[in-house]
Amino acid sequence: MSQPKPMNTIAVMTSGGDAPGMNSAIRAVVRTAIGAEMEVLGIRRGYSGLLEGDLIPMDAASVGNILQKGGTVLGTSRCAEFLKPEIRQEAANILRRKHVDGLVVIGGNGSFNGAYQLHQEHDIPVVGVPGTIDNDIQGTHYTIGFDTAVETGVYAVDKIRDTANAHDRIFLVEVMGRHSPAIAIHTGVCTGAEHVIHTPENTDYDTLVSGIRRGRKRGKNSFIIIVAEGQVPGSAYQVQKHLADNYQIASHVAILGHLQRGGSPTAHDRFIAASMGFHAVQALKTGEVATVTACRDGRIQLVPLQECLEKNDAIDAFSLNLTQQLAI
Repeated sequence: MSQPKPMNTIAVMTSGGDAPGMNSAIRAVVRTAIGAEMEVLGIRRGYSGLLEGDLIPMDAASVGNILQKGGTVLGTSRCAEFLKPEIRQEAANILRRKHVDGLVVIGGNGSFNGAYQLHQEHDIPVVGVPGTIDNDIQGTHYTIGFDTAVETGVYAVDKIRDTANAHDRIFLVEVMGRHSPAIAIHTGVCTGAEHVIHTPENTDYDTLVSGIRRGRKRGKNSFIIIVAEGQVPGSAYQVQKHLADNYQIASHVAILGHLQRGGSPTAHDRFIAASMGFHAVQALKTGEVATVTACRDGRIQLVPLQECLEKNDAIDAFSLNLTQQLAI
C-alpha cells in the first residue's frame, strides 16, 4: 500500500453502465469526505467528462434527496479513448490542474482498468467502488445494482406468469447480464422458472424440451424459461426459432433489457453502496489506494485493484442446481 498523502480535495465519478444504487455511493463519498474536511469534485459523464474538464464542486446539499433515485446524478459514459496512453496523460494533467489528491471510481472492470492505469502510470491515488448490475467483477462477491436488477426481473416475470397461465403459454424471458448468468440464475430461482438458459450458445435443447413435455403430462399450463442475454442481446429469439423449427413448440419472447438498470434501488443496494462509498473515502484518507471496496464474507474489505480488473463469469453451481431441482 502507498504511504498516506494529504487528501484536501478528492473527485468522484461513475463510469460505464449505470446501476441502481450508484447515487447512494456518490452521496456517501461526498458526505464522508466533507466530514473529514475534504473538498469534493464530481466528475460528470465518467472518463469522457474528465477529459473535457467537466468537474463540479459538490457539497452535502448537492447529494440531498438522491438516495432513492436510479441512474446516477453525475451521469456516465463509456470512453474507448481512455485506452490510449496519451489520453490518460491528459486526464492525469487535468486532475492535477484541478488539485485533485484522490479519485473514487464507481463502475465495473472496464472503469477499474482505467483507474488502475492512472495509478500505475501517473501515481494518481485511486479507489474503486464496484457498481454493475451484472455482479461479474473478480475479487468481490457483490456489486452495486445486482439486487435491484434481480428484483426488477422477478417483478416482471411474476406478471408474465399471470398471462402465461391464462393462455397456456411458454414464455422465454430474456434478462440482462452480458457474459454473466448471475441475474438469469437468481431470477430463475426466485420466480420458480421451469428452466434457465445460462449460456444461449450451448443450450441443451433435449433436456429443455423433455422438461416441458413432462410438465404438460402433469397438467402444467404455463412455462417460464429465463434466458441470459449472452454476448448478443436477443438470444431469446434464437431459442424461440430453434424450438419451433426442431421441436414444433411455440413460445413467446419477452426481453426485459434496460428495464433492469433503472428504478429505485432496493434497501440492500442502498446500504451496500453507502458502506462502500464510506470505505472508499477512508481508504484514500489512510493511503490504502489502488484498492477496491469489495464485499466479502458479508462485510466490506479492501482488496487490491489489480485483482478486480477481470470479469468473473463463473456460474454459481449451487444456485443453478437449485433451479433445476425445484423446477420439477
